[in-house]
Amino acid sequence: PSEFAKTATALAVAKHISDLNTNIKVFKDQLKTFTIIAIPALLVLLQNDTGSTIVYGAFFFVLYREGLPKYYLTIGISALITAILALKFGAIFTSVIAGVLIFAFYFFNKKKINFFQSLFILMLSVGISFGVKFFYESILKPHQQDRISLWLRLEKDPAKLEQMKRTFAYNLNESEKAIRSGGFSGKGFMEGTRTTGKFVPEQHTDYIFSTVGEEWGFLGSSFVVILFVLLILRILHLAELQKSQFSRVYGYGVASIVFIHFLINIGMVMGLIPTIGIPLPMFSYGGSGLWAFTILIFIFIKLDSNRINEW
Repeated sequence: PSEFAKTATALAVAKHISDLNTNIKVFKDQLKTFTIIAIPALLVLLQNDTGSTIVYGAFFFVLYREGLPKYYLTIGISALITAILALKFGAIFTSVIAGVLIFAFYFFNKKKINFFQSLFILMLSVGISFGVKFFYESILKPHQQDRISLWLRLEKDPAKLEQMKRTFAYNLNESEKAIRSGGFSGKGFMEGTRTTGKFVPEQHTDYIFSTVGEEWGFLGSSFVVILFVLLILRILHLAELQKSQFSRVYGYGVASIVFIHFLINIGMVMGLIPTIGIPLPMFSYGGSGLWAFTILIFIFIKLDSNRINEW
């Protein structure tokens, strides 16, 4: 159901933002928009599906295009970087670096930011640096902690790392081996030894890209990546051509959802980001996923076909 909820949320966001009474630059309307996105996201999170919940963050690209103040994006990216640095290098080190950067910016840009704003940003950075440690140790589940630990290389013990590769990181380890074994041009269709031998669990769903890497190598993998990039750029181009705000917002919603799925799935399979279980659009096995992405994209195709009649 979470797959179909993404399409419904994209339609709801487009309807709300395109309403004549909605001004995304006003906080009240921003709060309403965030609520529309948060309700399905929280319901999905309660089903213990963190991967699908993260996809709802894609709508911030849509809101940014429609005029959401830039400081939301700046705060979000800064908070994410601060949290990662705090986990990797410690809260004290991160707080010191943040303090140096903030006050350096203050002294060179006093016209843009005053002392009290700089102090507030510093306190926020320190709070995130120390708070993320508590969140990591007390809120996240053990398997989530292990995935982040492996991704950030927090574990230094060789024996523990080897044990990780045999347990929860087995999928990722076998996926990387399969992609490496594909080489430049791959082993050929249905000729991948690790794929046909079913060394990679879930290779037909979340880890489908490892099959592409082994059978078609660097060339085939690059071709798939290029196809996705072209699809996303095409959707964005058509979205900008729309005469109605509803169609444009929905088009950006489609592009953002496909982009997040594409980015996270391929990044996960290659070990570039922590393991997050979401499918690769139009590739991963699953009838609901295929139907959901088909409906998501075909609604936009229908809207675009009616562009000439829009006023």
